[in-house]
Amino acid sequence: MIEISMEMEQYDCPFIDTTADHDISFSTFQWEFDKSARELETRMVVEGGDRGGLDSGLQALRDHHNMHDYTLLKRWEDVAHIYTVIDETDAMETIRGNEGYIRGPFYIENGTELWHIGFDSQGKADKTLADLERNNEFAVVSRRHDGMSEVQEVVRQAETAMELIESCQALSDVEEETLVAAVEQGYFQSPRQTTLGDLADDFDISKPALSKNLRRSQQKVLDGVVNAIGDLEGR
Repeated sequence: MIEISMEMEQYDCPFIDTTADHDISFSTFQWEFDKSARELETRMVVEGGDRGGLDSGLQALRDHHNMHDYTLLKRWEDVAHIYTVIDETDAMETIRGNEGYIRGPFYIENGTELWHIGFDSQGKADKTLADLERNNEFAVVSRRHDGMSEVQEVVRQAETAMELIESCQALSDVEEETLVAAVEQGYFQSPRQTTLGDLADDFDISKPALSKNLRRSQQKVLDGVVNAIGDLEGR
């Protein structure tokens, strides 16, 4: 197996095009390619330099000619979670046409996209790079041959990361807001920078209710952490 990491510039890609003009970045954590429709479905985390930067970047993304479907799933100040569907780009078509496949998540910032792609043979990898040069600008960051043990480790770590993500997604809005506030205000520091009473006042609820929300949020996140530790240790 050949793994190639590259910085790709492709301006038929709405995400790259948007980051070239706006202070915004994209990180994918789920993607699926529809072969019949030749469309890429993604769920992404979007980060803006500030709230205004996120607003203008998301508006430009929605208006891009290659954006078929866009849904804002959630937002926290200058960070958002979105769902999108875009047309297959020229570079994607070239890689798929040479039997290449995605090995890792995309990260997009400042007009370039970090790709991790894989091939089953050296010849297909070389042909793909040659074909990409015709219509795309890119720079190969790294290239290596993976043994099966390395591949298995990548898969295992990805599964562990998903467990942590799922434990966070299991939080209700109230649990998430309570845990974030407790961390940001120093409740878990030693000595503590805030109290249950102060946090309860912020949320306009009783101390027992605040404590209950905080315990629930901690339990869900810590369950994911403990499971992840067990996976990493091979238990």
